[in-house]
Amino acid sequence: MKTKVGELVQKGREEQNLSMRQLAELAKVSHSDISRIESGEREVPNPKVLRKISKYIGVNYNDLMYASGLGAQVSPLNPYLIEHYKKLKGEDLKKALDSIESNMNNNEVVISSLKKSAEETTDEEKKEVLLDTIEDLEYQNETNKEILELLNSLAIKEFRDGK
Repeated sequence: MKTKVGELVQKGREEQNLSMRQLAELAKVSHSDISRIESGEREVPNPKVLRKISKYIGVNYNDLMYASGLGAQVSPLNPYLIEHYKKLKGEDLKKALDSIESNMNNNEVVISSLKKSAEETTDEEKKEVLLDTIEDLEYQNETNKEILELLNSLAIKEFRDGK
């Protein structure tokens, strides 16, 4: 069963030893927003609110988006993607490996560039957007690493079976 966003928020907040009011103050959102999310009254919260609170509860923004039905999660928690990749063979498997590796390399180039821009900017709002984007790309690369491990194990098995 999929974890609800309110459960994730509450668990993360409690693990950080924060009251709802403390979290609301830190994240600069209303206490009622936190309360409605945790109680399940607001099953699909505003993504901006999720972004703000994710930083203080130790839960990745992308995981909160997935739990609220607003994003896709590409990890072992997403069995559909795992099944898709497990079915790849031959040239399709090679293309998927190349694509994932290329995507990871591209992300690293962008991350490096964004980090430099974040260091150089004095505009705090722009810096926050850059740091959020870096976090998202790093999350994508963590996910890509999981997919790459699966694809590599399939390629090794295919190579062994083909001999």
